[in-house]
Amino acid sequence: MKRAEKRISLPTPTMHGEEMKFVQEAFDRNWIAPLGFNCDNFEKEMDAYLNVGIDSPYYTLALCSGTSALHLAMKLAGMKRGDRVFCSDMTFAATVNPVSYEGGVQVFIDSEPDSWNMDPVALEKAFEKYPDTKFVVIAHLYGTPSKMDEIMAICEKHNAILIEDAAESLSATYKGRQTGTFGKYNAISFNGNKIITTSGGGMLITDTEEARKKAFFWATQSREPFPWYQHEEIGYNYRMSNVVAGIGRGQLLHLDEHREKKEAIYRRYVEGLKDVPVKMNPYLEDTVPNFWLSCLTINEGVNMGPLELAEKLNEANIETRPIWKPMHMQPVFKDHDFISAYDKPVDEDIFARGICLPSDIKMTVEEQNFVIEVIKDCFR
Repeated sequence: MKRAEKRISLPTPTMHGEEMKFVQEAFDRNWIAPLGFNCDNFEKEMDAYLNVGIDSPYYTLALCSGTSALHLAMKLAGMKRGDRVFCSDMTFAATVNPVSYEGGVQVFIDSEPDSWNMDPVALEKAFEKYPDTKFVVIAHLYGTPSKMDEIMAICEKHNAILIEDAAESLSATYKGRQTGTFGKYNAISFNGNKIITTSGGGMLITDTEEARKKAFFWATQSREPFPWYQHEEIGYNYRMSNVVAGIGRGQLLHLDEHREKKEAIYRRYVEGLKDVPVKMNPYLEDTVPNFWLSCLTINEGVNMGPLELAEKLNEANIETRPIWKPMHMQPVFKDHDFISAYDKPVDEDIFARGICLPSDIKMTVEEQNFVIEVIKDCFR
């Protein structure tokens, strides 16, 4: 089998140069610690990006990770020990781990086949079984928006607080509205492989300025306004560094450009693999994904599994990754309930047949064509 000269990768950071201007200013002003002008301006610039076309604005808080943002979202929601929480099942563990931080109990909700995200039918079924549940945590998988109208209507019907994990979906829109602005408390991530990065970092998105202020208080060790260090609540060291916030400001200038390049990668896979027995990850009408990761599922009945395909691609020096293993299949959550509307769970099937493909925006067309040809060869 032919082999690429250099590794063809899943998403990696893409720097442009503007980042250094903001970072250098932090050094020049000796403002290296958490908080500072870069954090403040990064939040203002993200507020402006997210709030286009929204009547009631959302407020952002720059933090050290998307996970910390989710944790504070769950604290703001009032989650307590023993509370049941309906969670997306097919996602990264960071979506659901903060439930455990607050002592909550996850109930995992199956995906639907149209977007691979939380199934509203299964969610309603979960409320029938556990009608007193007051929290729903959804993830927009691989940058693809969920069925927000249906999910929000169900949450409203049952008086449940919706929390969005938009870690993978920054710049994706549902009916023209940015993901991360549908739930009451939400989170985005700037991890190294995300559509824009600060190397590590995230943001909390809240629906009121008061909630943002409370989260800021917790994120700075819950220090009370006294001349001495006084603490009346447990706090956390969750704030973002002024240096990495500078990276984020430079990256934000290129967010839409990154999204467009991600979409071009997805479209080339769709066209190049149209005669291969695979299907690309789907998305809903009235949505614009950010196409963070292009993924495929192998058609049923084909004598080729995703691990076998991944091994063949690896031999050609092409990086891949399995689809997220559903949370209800994880040993740490083996005793938790799982709700599906199907006899054969949708996300188990996606996991059994799916694989993530190279989606780095620095990948050349020639490199992507090589990936496509290797995949074609595997099915000949």
